[in-house]
Amino acid sequence: MAQLKQPSDKMGMHTEQLAGRTQQIFFSSSEEENFTYPTSYEVDFDQQAEFDAANMDISAINIKLRDLMQKGYGTITVKNPGAKHSLGVGILNRLNLIFEGSLGYFGCGLIDGPNVHIKGRVGWSCAENMMSGTIVVEKNAGSTFGAALRGGDLVCKGDVGSRTGINQKGGTIIVGGDVGMNTGFMMQRGRMILLGNAGPNLGDSMYDGLIFIAGEIHSLGIDAIEGELTDIDKQWLTHKLSIYGMKMPHGIDSFTKVVSGKQLWNYDNLEPAEKKLVL
Repeated sequence: MAQLKQPSDKMGMHTEQLAGRTQQIFFSSSEEENFTYPTSYEVDFDQQAEFDAANMDISAINIKLRDLMQKGYGTITVKNPGAKHSLGVGILNRLNLIFEGSLGYFGCGLIDGPNVHIKGRVGWSCAENMMSGTIVVEKNAGSTFGAALRGGDLVCKGDVGSRTGINQKGGTIIVGGDVGMNTGFMMQRGRMILLGNAGPNLGDSMYDGLIFIAGEIHSLGIDAIEGELTDIDKQWLTHKLSIYGMKMPHGIDSFTKVVSGKQLWNYDNLEPAEKKLVL
């Protein structure tokens, strides 16, 4: 069994090296079929296409995207999306996708691979169950932003509603403005960077993961506590924000790190009186 140089239950990012078998036994970079879906398309990012979605319904827009990918287009621009719901969902393909406007509810959910740039706003549940890739939203976002996120980078440069990153299982969520109540609720893994303020119950019932916030915290949720901001944390924050051209409002030392207190890990085994103390 692999041995850790420091206890694995310490929250945060670490530099420990694992001994034992490496991933090379399980994966080979030459086996390209293991990194793509059988139904994915070969696309060329230099091959560009655009279309006007103003007079198209939701199904027609999503079908058009797949038709263009099948023809090899790797960069697609959708003009006038009109805040329609469920656009750009279920894309399991490498793709540069640009929406010149706003999306409605459930935009770009269930995706695995594309790089998406949304020049307007998004409604509720943008990037729900996203597996990999990037999504950058230039303006504001609705509630449940990045619900059950599993991988990739999800970025909103404006404000975001309540329950941001609810049940997050991986990946990174970055918010340039404020977030609403219950952000990070039941967070399981992954990381979150908040450059603005947070509403009540930040990190409520979080199981694992990391939340970094530069603004004010209205209140921490159940079992969410402040952790120590390490040098590794600072290096990662600086690098991650630089990728998207986002600046720290008050410098790196202004961040508060929020982690799980782990009092709810064995909640079902607690006696009724102990549960009252936790809650």
